[in-house]
Amino acid sequence: MKKFIAASFLLVVTTTLHAQQITGTWQGTGDTGEKLRVVLNIDKGAGDALHGTLYSIDQTPDPAPVTAITFDSRTLKFSIDTFHASYEGKLSADGNTITGTMTQGEPKPLVFQRATANTVWKTDALAHSSQMIAVDKDVKLEVLDWGGTGRPLVLLTGLGDNAHVFDKFAPKLAAKYHVYGITRRGFGNSSKPDPVTANYSAARLGDDVLAVIEALHLDKPIVAGHSIAGEELSYIGARHADKVAGLIYLDAGYPYALYDQLNGAFFFDVSDLRQQLSTVVPGAAPPQDQKKALDDLIAALQQVQKEAASMRHTVEDLPPPSPGPRHPPPPVGAAIMNGEQRFDTISSPALVIFVSPHDLSSMFKGNPKGQAAMEANDKRSTENQALAFERQVPSAHVVRIPNANHYVFRSNEAQVLSEIDTFIATLPAANERTQSTN
Repeated sequence: MKKFIAASFLLVVTTTLHAQQITGTWQGTGDTGEKLRVVLNIDKGAGDALHGTLYSIDQTPDPAPVTAITFDSRTLKFSIDTFHASYEGKLSADGNTITGTMTQGEPKPLVFQRATANTVWKTDALAHSSQMIAVDKDVKLEVLDWGGTGRPLVLLTGLGDNAHVFDKFAPKLAAKYHVYGITRRGFGNSSKPDPVTANYSAARLGDDVLAVIEALHLDKPIVAGHSIAGEELSYIGARHADKVAGLIYLDAGYPYALYDQLNGAFFFDVSDLRQQLSTVVPGAAPPQDQKKALDDLIAALQQVQKEAASMRHTVEDLPPPSPGPRHPPPPVGAAIMNGEQRFDTISSPALVIFVSPHDLSSMFKGNPKGQAAMEANDKRSTENQALAFERQVPSAHVVRIPNANHYVFRSNEAQVLSEIDTFIATLPAANERTQSTN
């Protein structure tokens, strides 16, 4: 009996010590096409169960809860449903390093080092003020203010990010401008309405930005946006150009920002085809002009057929997708994508920065043929969008930056800052712009 008690006690002590080996703060730099710092906190709960929290500190100070975590035989495994990601790594003999792989679509190496009070990275290291601004019934947005005394400049984020994604970039701008950042509804500390299209359409999101501008009493600010924020920029530039001095697209000029009238855009053309089909299917009310309805249907069919054939040719040269489950986009992301609207032109002065081609080397290590095919397709589609802006938006100044990251304001910070300064210098002051339009 004493031997059994002793053995049980030894098992409990061993398990407890084993868990203590992995608890604490860990940090490492992942490579997802850009270097992003990650901080992982692991602690113990009731019954020595492990709990974890992960910060991607170059994107947001907000933590992502670890959904499931285990540590056995020096192997750490955890998953994060928020990111559709999982990790597996091995703890070193000295207990200070975890060497493993983070899988988020494509597996990428990620090595964690144990952090100390002196070495730990801060999750929100830069000073700024923050406030919540009401933009709709029961909807408030987090707005950051990095200060500055020049012209007002408002920063909008890409999909999935919040305004803290600009924590390193914004202070560089604040040397010349008064810089604000908006966290889009559905993300970060901003309100999160139900993820239905009506709550996240391009018009709704654009009106949110205008509501913040009005609440802050900003006189014709410049608005800059990254990635999906291009749709908010184009909504403002197409419908409310008088509210802003200019727009800056940071690799944000894709079909959600401007419909390419020469080559089309698959998402919008498929939607148009659906609408045309609905007018001629059995049981539908007959159109007043049946000949025109059929002509429109034929034109829509031909456009979609042309685009589908081009896409089929493109994917022929691309490598097969990586094995494993294919996760749908999060509900808010899906609502935003479903809420995209067609813009054929904008009226505001615009700086449109494209990355062409994007640096895809981290995605295709050991597969130069696949990388070449993807880069050729990327360059072709991006160039089509750049040419569309040059054709359809006379006020646009288009800049192409080769072999940069989609987060171009990080990978090519100095060049982006220079382009922004040059562009803003061409814009009339708010009072001059008002006089010129009277």
